[in-house]
Amino acid sequence: MKKILNGLAAFGLVMAGTFGAALAAEEAHNEAEPTHFPIIKPTQEKWTFSGPFGRYDLGQLQRGLKVYKEVCSACHSMNLVTFRTLEDLGYSEAQVKAFAAEYDIQDGPNAEGEMFTRKGIPSDHFPAPFPNAAAAAAANNGAAPPDFSLIAKARAVERGFPTFVFDIFTQYAEGGPDYIHALLTGYDHEPPAGMEIAEGTHYNPYFISGKSLAMAKPISDGQVTYEDGSPETVDQYSRDVASFLMWAAEPHLEARKQTGFRVMAFLLLFGALVYLTKRKVWANVAH
Repeated sequence: MKKILNGLAAFGLVMAGTFGAALAAEEAHNEAEPTHFPIIKPTQEKWTFSGPFGRYDLGQLQRGLKVYKEVCSACHSMNLVTFRTLEDLGYSEAQVKAFAAEYDIQDGPNAEGEMFTRKGIPSDHFPAPFPNAAAAAAANNGAAPPDFSLIAKARAVERGFPTFVFDIFTQYAEGGPDYIHALLTGYDHEPPAGMEIAEGTHYNPYFISGKSLAMAKPISDGQVTYEDGSPETVDQYSRDVASFLMWAAEPHLEARKQTGFRVMAFLLLFGALVYLTKRKVWANVAH
C-alpha cells in the first residue's frame, strides 16, 4: 500500500511539473506573440488644437509641411489637398504659386492626344510619388503606402469605456495625431525575446495592424533643417507633421469649433429665455 501511495505521489509531482512547464511556456509565448494591436497604446499628447477652443499653430503647420515635403512625400501622396489651401498656413499667394511650381504635374491629353508635363499651379493637388497603387506596392516590399490626405482622421486607436464617454465632453478628436506621433517615435523599441518579426518588416509596438510594418524608420534627428530654431529631433518632427496632417484632414477645425461654441451659447440663452417666459406666463395661474 505504501509503495502504491509513493508511486501516486511521484506521478503527481511529474504531472504537476509537466503542467507547470507547459503553462510557463504558454505564458512566455503569449507574452512574446501578442494577439492585440497596438501592443502599446499611444499616449494622449498636448496639441494646440485640442479642446473646444483649440487653434492651429501656423508655425508648427509650416514646419510639418516641410517635413512632409522633404521626407514623407517620397512615398505618401496627398491626393485630396490642393496647393492653394496652403494660404491658410500663412503663405501669400505668390509663395503658394512658387511652391506649386516646384512640382512637375502630368497633364493632358494635348491637341495631339499626348500626355505632357507642366509646372504646378495653385489649383493642382499634391502629386503622387507613384503612377499607381501597383507601382507603389512594388517599390515598398509589396505594401502600398497610404494616402495622407485624411490619415489623421482615419487612423486612431479605440480608447474604450469609460474614456470615450469623457471624450464627448472634452471634444477629444486628436487620436490620429497621437497615433502618428507614437508610431514615428516608436521604432527605437526592441521586440521582446522570442517574438518573430517577418523578414523585410520593422518592429513597432504602436502599429495598429500588427507587431511590425513594412515602413522602416522614416526620419532621424537632424534630417530636416528648421529656420525658426525649433528642435531638430524625431519627437519634434513627429509632432509637427502630425499637426500638419491633422490640418490636411480637417482644415476648417477652428471654424467648426467657433460655430459649435456659438450654437451652444445660443441654446443656453434660448433655454433660459424659454424658462423665464414659462415662469412669467404661468405665474398667476392657480395650480
